[in-house]
Parts: sequence; C-alpha cells; structure tokens
Amino acid sequence: MQGLIDLVDKYFSISVIREVLPFLLKGALLTIIFSAASEFFGIILGLVSSIVRVTRTKVLSQLMIVYVDLFRGTPLLMQIIFVYYALPYLGINLPAPVAGIVALSLNSGAYVSEIFRAGIESIEKGQMEAARSLGMSYAQAMRYIIIPQTVKRVLPPLTNEFVALIKDSSLLSVIAISELLRTAREMMTWKLNPSSLTAAALIYLIITLPLTRLVNRMEGKLKRGES
Repeated sequence: MQGLIDLVDKYFSISVIREVLPFLLKGALLTIIFSAASEFFGIILGLVSSIVRVTRTKVLSQLMIVYVDLFRGTPLLMQIIFVYYALPYLGINLPAPVAGIVALSLNSGAYVSEIFRAGIESIEKGQMEAARSLGMSYAQAMRYIIIPQTVKRVLPPLTNEFVALIKDSSLLSVIAISELLRTAREMMTWKLNPSSLTAAALIYLIITLPLTRLVNRMEGKLKRGES
C-alpha cells in the first residue's frame, strides 16, 4: 500500500502540479492557438485542392495529387524540420511560430483535401446536372448546391482531423515552440518530478475528449438524417 502511495505521489504530486499548472496552461493555450490556426488554413487549402481535383483539370489535378501524396506519405516531424531548418538554404527564413503553422497547415490540408474530395463525390451526380439544367455555371452549382451539402457531411471527419492536429502539434517542440508537451518536459526537468507530464496528459484529454464526443453526436445526427 505504501508503495502505491509513493508511486502516486511521484507521478501525480499535487504540490508539484499546483506549482507548474500556470505554465502548463500557457503551453495548452499555445497548443490550441497553433492547432486552430493550422486547421483554418488547412481547411482552406484542402477545400481548394479538392475542388481542383474533382474538376479534373489534368495538370492542376495532378499537381494537387502530388501535394496530397507527398504530405500524407511523409512524417509530419520531417515536414516541420524541413520547413524550419531546410528552407533557409533556399533563402526562406521563417520564425519558428510561422514555420510551425506552415508545416501543420500543409499537412492538415492534405488530409482535409481527401475529406472534402470524398464528401463532394458522395453528393448525387443528379444534383449537379439539375443545377446546370437550371442555368447555373459549374462554379455556381459548386458554391450554392454541392459545397453546402458537402460541408455538412464532412463536419465529423473535419473535427476528428482537428483532434489529431491538437495531438500532432506536440511535434512543434522540436523547433523550440513552448507548446504543452515542451512546457511539461521543461517543468519535469525543473522540478525533477514527472508529475508535469501526467498533468499535461490530463490537459490533452480535457481538450480532446469533448471534441471526440461531439464527433460521435454529429455522426449520429447525420446517420439519422440520412435514414
């Protein structure tokens, strides 16, 4: 019993957590900011990429396929390191925060592109044909008919992508961004106690679990709406 008490005190020391919590919360705020900004740009990039792909403009479509395959097929950690450490050799020097958002946005955009493409292709082809028969251009049909329906269908996977991005943002610690994980590691070194990592894990759960539950509810409503 005493051994269990010692183990809990070592990995979940209330006194240590109380002392490091303000720093962890600042790190969590940075995590949310970086994730939200990257998801915003990723959605824009992914939507544009998916529309280009479904229009089947050969050259542009192939370029988007290369982009998606490249960023889905290589590790995010390598992409972050490349943007921050390799681009300066081309004369492109980005501050760490900007490099972090660029890398996360490009990575997220590749996954979002697949989500939107699948969503667009799930819309019945007859709706596009009906819109065109009413005199709408292809762009108008996409804007007013196809995309609004697609957005509704892809909200659950987009939220899942945001949850994944929150966790993946921990990789930004390699370019000295003091997000939640890096802050927790610094606090662990400072206090010589791993309780900060335990607290960081709980904070990640507090951030991501409500979003996961939201995804489940949205998927349930979507299934009921389609039945």
